[in-house]
Amino acid sequence: MPAALQRLAQILPADRLLTSAAELAAYESDGLTAFRTRPLAIAVPETQEEVIALVRLCHELQLHFVARGSGTSLSGGSLPVVGGIVITLNRLNRILKLDPDQRLAIVEPGVINSQVTTAATPHDLHYAPDPSSQSICTIGGNVAFNSGGAHCLKYGMTSNHVLGIKAVLATGEVVQFGGESRESIGPDACGLFTGNEGLFGIALEITLQLLPRAESFHTVLAGYQTLEQAGDAVSAVIAAGLLPGAMEIMDALALNAAKAAVHAEYPPGCEAVLIVELEGPRESVAIEKQSLEAILTASRPVEMRPARDAKERLAIWKGRKSAFSAVGRLSPDFIVQDGVVPRRRLGEALRRIDSMSKEAGIRVANVFHAGDGNLHPLILFNGREEGALERAEDLAGRILKMCVEMGGSITGEHGIGVEKREFLADMFNQYEIDAMLRLRAAFDPHGIANPGKMFPGKEAPSLSHHGLHPLEKAGIISRE
Repeated sequence: MPAALQRLAQILPADRLLTSAAELAAYESDGLTAFRTRPLAIAVPETQEEVIALVRLCHELQLHFVARGSGTSLSGGSLPVVGGIVITLNRLNRILKLDPDQRLAIVEPGVINSQVTTAATPHDLHYAPDPSSQSICTIGGNVAFNSGGAHCLKYGMTSNHVLGIKAVLATGEVVQFGGESRESIGPDACGLFTGNEGLFGIALEITLQLLPRAESFHTVLAGYQTLEQAGDAVSAVIAAGLLPGAMEIMDALALNAAKAAVHAEYPPGCEAVLIVELEGPRESVAIEKQSLEAILTASRPVEMRPARDAKERLAIWKGRKSAFSAVGRLSPDFIVQDGVVPRRRLGEALRRIDSMSKEAGIRVANVFHAGDGNLHPLILFNGREEGALERAEDLAGRILKMCVEMGGSITGEHGIGVEKREFLADMFNQYEIDAMLRLRAAFDPHGIANPGKMFPGKEAPSLSHHGLHPLEKAGIISRE
């Protein structure tokens, strides 16, 4: 047995230190199944103290580690590292505190996203970020990748709802960022840590703000002859000054998959559907829905179908939320991209994606958060065909480059991971990337936390520090 495994066995019992080939196979990939790596071992801690002990041992041995929740990352963000370990956090799944008066919850990283809202519902509260995988993805993973969801247009991303983070850095230091107050002084340490893709350390406790549940909803499904028309309708809604809770678009391929998977009902003969949902006080929604109806009517949809009750509203969202998995009925493999374009250029972007798809001879299903221009083209291929993955990846790269050219981003919420790291230089210059590397090294001088992710090529040399931690000097962290 390698020396590292012997030391790990001193922290965890044998049934929570997985090393057999069958056990490792379950963790060799995440949601991006095109990449697979078999780690040295899987560590299954059940307490924060065990997580801290594991990270401190990794720091001592300079052993690479990857923190993992449910493995729903679509960018390879929780892909294991050869010779390293995976620290799986699913058993740290307690809601430690739920305070309806302060409208906050303190949770461990393994808590499932939707469980927060389930716990808050009796108090007429909810947790706003709602990724499509919210019934399985964990809050720790949401923090690592700054997840959004269908309602991010109105409510923002995970970073807008995290008040405090207790974390163990890759050095083994336990720090506290923020707290229970919505008011803060100094650098936004929680915002800095949220979206770090596991390169800084592991969140142990996350303090989340909860919001009152909306009093009223008005959900409309509109069908269009072209994707570009649907995209232009989004621009028209925003230009009119409305701020819907959500605006989502699905194209014909995604619609057909959702119909087959969950028997969703959509207007026939449409190349795209737009879902718009208003929410808020009953009086406000009553006024806004009149404006929305006028705007959508002017956009010349094939059909416009408001949800008549809660059952129809849930049916509309069930089709949208199941779209990613449903596309598996159309193709044995697919790549989900995550680029962002300015809303005003949404129609143009969709037209160009369609053109690139036809040119490459590769089908692309489009499902995305239209309100903030966050595209999720699903590029379909058969991995058993020679060269198919490479052709799909080439098309994905062309789409990402288009997003940057339009003034957008290579990621909206899925992160860089391993999939998009070679495109980082298309969005940032070398000075900016060097600044990111130096920041990463301040948290993780040995580069042991989730190495090989985000940054292209070989990462910069580690930066050592002596005495007071540089982040402590800047007032960003405080030690426990």
